[in-house]
Amino acid sequence: MRFDVEEFKKRAREDFEHAWHEGPSVLTPPGVSGTYPRLRYTRATPHPIFEIVQRLRETYLAMGFDEAINPLIVEESDIYRQFGPEAMAVLDRVFYLGGLPRPNVGIARKQLEEIEAILGRAVPPGAEEKLRETLHGYKKGTIDGDELAHELAGVLEADDAAVVHILDAVFPEFRELAPESSRNTLRSHMTSGWFLTLSSLWEKRHLPIRLFSIDRCFRREQEEGPTRLMTYHSASCIVAGEDVTLEEGKAVSEALLSAFGFTEFRFQPDEKRSKYYMPETQTEVYARHPVLGWVEVATFGIYSPSALAEYGIGVPVMNLGLGVERLAMIAYQSNDVRQLTYPQFFPQGISDREIAGAVHLREEPVSAAGKRMAEAIRATAAEHATAPGPCAFTAWKGEIAGREVEVIVEEPESNTKLCGPACANEVFVHDGSVLGVPDIEKWATVRQEGVSTGITYLDAVSSLAAARIEEAARCGQEAHVQVKMSKLPSDVNLRIEEYAMRYVTDHNKKVDLRGPVFLTVRSVIPEQPTQ
Repeated sequence: MRFDVEEFKKRAREDFEHAWHEGPSVLTPPGVSGTYPRLRYTRATPHPIFEIVQRLRETYLAMGFDEAINPLIVEESDIYRQFGPEAMAVLDRVFYLGGLPRPNVGIARKQLEEIEAILGRAVPPGAEEKLRETLHGYKKGTIDGDELAHELAGVLEADDAAVVHILDAVFPEFRELAPESSRNTLRSHMTSGWFLTLSSLWEKRHLPIRLFSIDRCFRREQEEGPTRLMTYHSASCIVAGEDVTLEEGKAVSEALLSAFGFTEFRFQPDEKRSKYYMPETQTEVYARHPVLGWVEVATFGIYSPSALAEYGIGVPVMNLGLGVERLAMIAYQSNDVRQLTYPQFFPQGISDREIAGAVHLREEPVSAAGKRMAEAIRATAAEHATAPGPCAFTAWKGEIAGREVEVIVEEPESNTKLCGPACANEVFVHDGSVLGVPDIEKWATVRQEGVSTGITYLDAVSSLAAARIEEAARCGQEAHVQVKMSKLPSDVNLRIEEYAMRYVTDHNKKVDLRGPVFLTVRSVIPEQPTQ
């Protein structure tokens, strides 16, 4: 069954625009308001490689291809059957699987004495013969390697740690083991798996058979580089049936790549000419991207009848292969596949928005009453910020931990105001620096171009006072909280998460939260009348 390529390309492009340009969703929980920072919930970030893998999976499935998992471990003999004279060159770039041989360990009087010296006692009666049986069982494969220490611990009536010490000290055969290679290889081309899969399926399924597989392949590169890794993902498909031609490969290429925003396609013979393809059928696919222009993105061809005959496959087969990492580099406009695949091993930038999200209050009230208290302290201090001292204002009255509490914002000294000038400072992140700035012309650039944390010094100090008063009330005590000059984030009840702080210091940015706060808050617990 064929599909309408143009209709599919149209639908794929529409889906592409939605998936790649809509951006992350942002949810604001109900009931979050006031002067505290609004909570923002964004969709977590997928890994770019698996984002492309998922997109390819969805596209293949929409095109009518069933998903398959091909064998990952391929015998060396299959490489010869598939590649013919090229097999030696191919095998030069594959990983052979090896393992440690199981040693033939003997038990003599010397070993028994060494075991007894480690245990500090004689081995249990009959243990010598059981030791031989256990080690022989390990040699023959009836006891797995990860079970050996546990089995020996039972024989010797000792703990596993002592047995591990015995294996290392008494039986050097285990330490001297060297891996031995088998004739099994890790798949270097998805084609190696397709021959095995098709040989089992082609006579048992309705034709044409359409299958795809997106999975890892492995190549023993001389070294990894900006465009090459020793393990990569191949997005491969096959179409097997009586009427399969190269036109099938062109149609699948166009439909598949349209889902990634490619709009025009060009096909040209591939000079590499792998032996498992029929002569003159191996084709490179070039696609025009709106931003990057013409790029090579895939290869397809018709499998050689002689290679198919090795597996008894009696129908033509078109195979298309696409490197996921290659497509991801194009989609993300990356010039180094290592950084794209393993970003954790490369220095990553942090945006001002991310740093702002890492600035939090150190102490906050935990009860609903405590939160209302913090808001009341903030509102009262803001309303009377310029009141001359000495002065005092009742900010809140209520019950905390079963006790009536009155909260007072005050300035006990003369010739000063209730709030210091820095109380109104707001915390911004600008060009990687964390700054507490007032709303004046000098800091206009920071306030316009930077990212606000939504926290003012007054917000933070009000929360600190409420948290301390709340805790004191639980203990039946009054509290007195005074913040004077701010020099460090902790002085105004702020903390910056370690990863963000490390970024700031590593990039020679600064944290400047200085300023005269001078806010005093105290609580009073009225005496309870005697009964």
